[in-house]
Amino acid sequence: MIATQYKITLPSDYDMNIIRDRVKNNGHKTDGFEDLKFKLYLITEKGIHNNLQNSYSPLYLWKGNNGLNKFLFNGFYDNILNSFGWQQVNVGIPLIDTTTSKITDNKYIFQITKEIPPQESLNNLKDKIAESIPTIDETEYLIIYNPERWKYEVFYFLNDLSSVKDVSGVVYSILHISQG
Repeated sequence: MIATQYKITLPSDYDMNIIRDRVKNNGHKTDGFEDLKFKLYLITEKGIHNNLQNSYSPLYLWKGNNGLNKFLFNGFYDNILNSFGWQQVNVGIPLIDTTTSKITDNKYIFQITKEIPPQESLNNLKDKIAESIPTIDETEYLIIYNPERWKYEVFYFLNDLSSVKDVSGVVYSILHISQG
């Protein structure tokens, strides 16, 4: 599996209804996309859920590289290029994926980012990460790592944000979820 995300930072006075309408009118186009486990259409809004900026930040989980290659190189990603310009596509490798079809019932993603510090051995790192992340009862999550930057990100799927009040991270609103 491969995870990808691009984070488009928007001006603080940007009308986020433009993004909502964009997703409402086009989100279905990735429903059933080749090799896609899911695509989450995510936004942050300045001043809401302690976010400091507006952003559009879709997150993809691909079952294989054929779908990702098709998306990037067969014209689908051109919609992003034409609307927002050249974007950095962050690539990560799923380490732990507890998601099921129930993710479609959620309204929010809560993301935390952590460093993987230099160490003598990476043996059992997956278990160490799983033990160290905040526990949110009955919540599905996805952990993605990037060995180029030696960071990992935890994405929690939530309906109620009260369980993350005391944890530092980013809250995204989910506008649409496409599944392959």
